[in-house]
Amino acid sequence: MLNKMLSQSIDTLKGIGKSKMKTFSEHNITTLRDLILYLPKSYEDRRNPTAIRNINSEGSYFVVGRVLNKNFKSNWKKSILNFDVIDSSGAMIHVTFFNAFYINNLIKEGKVYSFYGQINYNLGWLQMIHPEFCEAESESDIRGIVPVYSNISSISGRQIRNFIKQINDIDPLEYIEEWIPESILNTANVCSISYALKGIHFPKTKSQILEGRYRLIFGELLTLETGLLLIKGRSRGDKFGPVITGERMWDYIDKLPFELTEDQKKAASDISSDLSSSRPMNRLIQGDVGSGKTVLAESSMYAVAKAGYQSAFMAPTEILAKQHYDTISKTFNKYGLKCGLLVSNQSQKLKKSVLNDLKGGKIDVVIGTHAVISDKVKFNKLGLVITDEQHRFGVNQRRMLSEKSTNPNVMVMTATPIPRTIAVVVFGDLDISIIKTMPKGRKKIITRVSSDSSNSKISRDKVYENLREEIRKGRQGYVIAPLIDESDVIDANSATKLFEEMQLKFPDIKIALLHGEMNAETKEKIMEDFYNNKISLLVSTVVIEVGINVPNATVMVIENTERFGLAQLHQLRGRVGRGGDQSYCYLILNSKSETAITRAEIMESTSDGFIIAEEDLKLRGPGDILGKRQHGLPDLMFAHLTKHIDVLKKTLQIANEILADDPNLAKEKNKMLKSKIKELYGDNLNLTL
Repeated sequence: MLNKMLSQSIDTLKGIGKSKMKTFSEHNITTLRDLILYLPKSYEDRRNPTAIRNINSEGSYFVVGRVLNKNFKSNWKKSILNFDVIDSSGAMIHVTFFNAFYINNLIKEGKVYSFYGQINYNLGWLQMIHPEFCEAESESDIRGIVPVYSNISSISGRQIRNFIKQINDIDPLEYIEEWIPESILNTANVCSISYALKGIHFPKTKSQILEGRYRLIFGELLTLETGLLLIKGRSRGDKFGPVITGERMWDYIDKLPFELTEDQKKAASDISSDLSSSRPMNRLIQGDVGSGKTVLAESSMYAVAKAGYQSAFMAPTEILAKQHYDTISKTFNKYGLKCGLLVSNQSQKLKKSVLNDLKGGKIDVVIGTHAVISDKVKFNKLGLVITDEQHRFGVNQRRMLSEKSTNPNVMVMTATPIPRTIAVVVFGDLDISIIKTMPKGRKKIITRVSSDSSNSKISRDKVYENLREEIRKGRQGYVIAPLIDESDVIDANSATKLFEEMQLKFPDIKIALLHGEMNAETKEKIMEDFYNNKISLLVSTVVIEVGINVPNATVMVIENTERFGLAQLHQLRGRVGRGGDQSYCYLILNSKSETAITRAEIMESTSDGFIIAEEDLKLRGPGDILGKRQHGLPDLMFAHLTKHIDVLKKTLQIANEILADDPNLAKEKNKMLKSKIKELYGDNLNLTL
């Protein structure tokens, strides 16, 4: 998108040979364009020199003065250059250069130079060692607002600054081609791309830097949002799906032995409207653990079945799929609706029977794991696709299931709370319903932090005493470790070590070990035994974060809490508190870091997943919550989705306006924006633009 010249290789620059080219390439910098988009990490204000007389502390300073008492010594091993610098205040500093053969020829006694560097005290003298310098008032004067670039391996930030200056000398940045329509730049009060990059790399004022960075953030988010809206629009555009009488959902809901919360009712209305529309539903149901998402799925599948269509419900694990099948099939049998189960670990005879009945239209609802999307699965009349814990499934898997029919309705559910503004970006192709209120009567999980600190409310020994007491009552518990095995590098408990410790501590309790390196069949068997209360205590890694629902489990112990993010801790805590008994979560902290303590305190103070998600995003950034690899969301170079919420909202509004005026970006004024969207999304943009 920038000048054609900028597509040239960086080895066209003076000073970049094979070695530096290899280093740059390892950091994804291969063209002049890549280098121009490598932004400074900070700036040094060298506009006004500091009078040497006023320097009263160590630090980085810019001084201008005359060179005196020059002394150069050398031998075959080394060389050293010493001299004094006196400025207009009459005070002096001492300057030293080592290995100074070249520098000795550049600095002449009696001339005035500009110097910038670290000043230290040495035997009562102010001293600079190896400062940047140049002849004062020369073309190469180092004064001004100077960008500071992070080193790239062995390539120094100073070298990078010189390479970028070379680019500007060859082809000035003010001639870079603009890609945002001028009308938008004017309306949004945003500077051009050339002004932005010039201001970032060669600023005259601090405001130029701010304007330039804002422009890059704005441009990136505008591209992101316009692309997402295009995907959303094209995925629905002219498509027509099965029209279901959504009102039938309420026939099911009205017969429930409890009343839905207001959030559930609102989500049910959203789904009902979607099903009744000729446009296929594409909706995300976002709700905390235990907020009642499954009942919405059930009522939707009921309405779809009554309209003569089939539903497919995909869960992330076999045990969870079986649990859903057990509960949903019992309920649906009362209404004359037939359910089928499709998982990897079932007999070929049973699987063949389910496949035949599904194809023949004898099954109304099929529940399963990835087995549901295999090529062998054929539907008679698929009208609704539901994925549970949707972040565990990639875009392609969701698409494969949807393609088993002509434009079926799609519902995805997640218990990972994400602030709405971020969710709009993450799930750009979906409408969103949020369930925040919890069903009445659900007991809050009591959370306590345990640490070595004298302020700790509970000791580690007491935690395990409480765990034993709950198991004596017939309850079950989890102990979670961050590692599978002991590590020489990471100071943290391992699941293997804790399993051995628990066996010694509780010889009378049935204990099992579970971790991700076990084969699928072994994991499923252990989880099933735990579900059936054949195991009282499960020592595990985060493999149980999703995929198991054990109402009898009332205690969650998380060792080395500092090794987990807030969202992950919240998901783990959500494994208990699923029955009617009081449940507990103990966070054992082995770190005194401020971040670790803050995380633990947040978990102790609130059980609101959305508050926790907000705090997690503040502490860690979008990170795993965005699941870029899962959702095809492109990487962002400049924008930060949590820090730049206001810009995100502004660009979303502008993107809507652009597409309202030009749905296919066919107009000449949007030609460059269209190219930029293709460039950002690459192969992930499944559109013919």
